Amino acid sequence: MKSLPALLLILALLPGVVLADDEKGGKHGGEERGRTLQPAMLNPTWLKECSACHIPYAPGLLPAESWRKLMSGLDKHFGTDASLTAQEVQDVSAFLVANASNRWTGTGAPLRITEAQWFKRKHSAEEVPPGVWKRASVKSASNCQACHAGADKADFNERSIKIPL
Repeated sequence: MKSLPALLLILALLPGVVLADDEKGGKHGGEERGRTLQPAMLNPTWLKECSACHIPYAPGLLPAESWRKLMSGLDKHFGTDASLTAQEVQDVSAFLVANASNRWTGTGAPLRITEAQWFKRKHSAEEVPPGVWKRASVKSASNCQACHAGADKADFNERSIKIPL
C-alpha cells in the first residue's frame, strides 16, 4: 500500500514527461528525430565553417542521409560555394552523420530542414501566419534564430519563442 502514493506521483508527472519528450524531438508528422538534437561534444570545423554564414544547424534535425547529400554538394550549397578541403568534408560529415536523427521514420532525405514534415507541422499557417516569413526581422523560414533565440544551441523550446515584429 506504501507504493500507491509513489504510483500516483508518477502518473501525475507522466503528461509532463510526454510533453518534454515531444519538445526534445519526439514524433512530428511521421518523423521522429530522436532525443538529442545537439551533441554534447561539438565539432570545431562544423561550428566555424557553418556558422560563418548561418547558425550551425543541429545534426539531430535531419537524418544521416540528408547530411551525406548536403556534404557531397558543398560547391552548390543553396546557391553558394561552401567548399571545404577533403579532410574538412570528411571530418564534418562524420560528425553530422554520427549525430544525425537516429529515429527518422519520414520518407526521403530532405536537404532543407524546412522541407521536413515535422517542421511544416510545427510552422503551419495556424502556428505561424504566412506574413511572418516576409518580415524584415525574419526574412525566411530558415532563419530559426529570428524566433528561437537559442537556435544556435539547438534550443527550440516552445515556451521561449518570440516572434519579432
